Amino acid sequence: MNGPALLLLVALVVLVVVTVAVVALMLVVRQRASRREHDLHQDLQEQRLDIERREHRLGEREQRAHEEARHLEERAHQVTADEAALETRRAELRDLERERREILERVAGLGTEEARAEIIASIETEARRAGAVLARDIERAAQEDGESLARGILTTVIQRLAAEQTSEAVVSIVHLTSEDMKGRIIGREGRNIRAFEQITGVNLIVDETPETVVLSCFDPVRRETARLTLEELLADGRIHPTRIEEVHARSAQEVEKACARAGEDAAFAVGVTDLHPELVATLGKLQYRTSYGQNVLKHLVESGHAAGLLADELGLDRALCVRGAFLHDIGKALTHEAEGSHAIVGAELARRYGEHEDVVHAIEAHHNEVEPHSVEAVLTQAADAISGGRPGARRESLEAYVTRLHRLEEIALAKKGVEKVFAMSAGRDVRVMVQPSEVDDIGAQMLARDIAKQIEEELTYPGQIKVTVIRESRATETAR
Repeated sequence: MNGPALLLLVALVVLVVVTVAVVALMLVVRQRASRREHDLHQDLQEQRLDIERREHRLGEREQRAHEEARHLEERAHQVTADEAALETRRAELRDLERERREILERVAGLGTEEARAEIIASIETEARRAGAVLARDIERAAQEDGESLARGILTTVIQRLAAEQTSEAVVSIVHLTSEDMKGRIIGREGRNIRAFEQITGVNLIVDETPETVVLSCFDPVRRETARLTLEELLADGRIHPTRIEEVHARSAQEVEKACARAGEDAAFAVGVTDLHPELVATLGKLQYRTSYGQNVLKHLVESGHAAGLLADELGLDRALCVRGAFLHDIGKALTHEAEGSHAIVGAELARRYGEHEDVVHAIEAHHNEVEPHSVEAVLTQAADAISGGRPGARRESLEAYVTRLHRLEEIALAKKGVEKVFAMSAGRDVRVMVQPSEVDDIGAQMLARDIAKQIEEELTYPGQIKVTVIRESRATETAR
């Protein structure tokens, strides 16, 4: 085969291949176009169906809206009719009330005001009884829910709080080496004893008690200073006015240092280390003061420990609770120097030296002279009660004890319907026997509350007093 023919054959082959490729490409393009057309047609069909569904839902919503509007219109007509009927009923009730009042006035012979007063009194009586029943149910529920938790917390705190029983004297007794020392204490024409009492501000009692003299003063710090002064004078043997003045000045400095040291020790014992120095010195003075026989400074330390344990059990701020309980009786060191109760005096003192306002409030509210409005204040009251109410913590004179028992019985006997009263458990439990014909169950609950409230207002006592009203009905018959 020659060259031109070969070229022609190659050209034909290339043309055939190109034609086949073009035809194949056209087929592929046509297939893709057909598939694309089919997909578009399917999408249009789905969109048409979705639009039809939405139109159907809109139609249903419009129908429901029309039905609801019609229903509301019917309700409005019904309410209008009900209001008209109600107004008619009210008019009828007013007419009936007027007729009833006229009938009551004719039957009872009472005027409108008298009948109104009688009705109000009846309603008030029923309301009081209903209130007493409700209060009793609420108190019972609160006691059932709270007593278990409170008993557990207090038991844990008291078990963890270990303290010695209190045994403090309220007078200072100085023993002499011999009876001759009494004459030297008195001095020529009473010169020494007068100088001693004038310088120290303490009464020196010299009686027939062998080898003993008694120092008496309302200020325990002044009494302690006088005791140290007298003991040093007796040990030295030189007793005259100038010597008394010198020794008293030195003893006063020793007592002041002892007070500061005692205050620091007490603050360290409860973990309060940032007190103002004046507060520390004032606290130290309380080591010479007692309350119902309980040393006040030891009482504050115990109260601080109890408050810390309670705060731990309740999840409160331990430092704040301990501080409030530890300082709550600080005013007792100044009650003879400032006017007002020790709670108010102590609160002012704490505020003056920069104590936190919550601590100040806990101090002023621990005897309810100010209404407590914080958890710390209530917890301070609880810690005070735990320390003061524990066995052996406090005692009082026999005369005051008997007087308090008599007064407890007098308060209960003065109430209407009370038959007998028994003060038991050293005056901490009062049993009141009432006449069942005059006092019912609700009245017994109200009577117990009234007696307890009057005792709180009129008497001063350590711890708390429980009042129990007993109402008993008996039926007796004789078999013959």
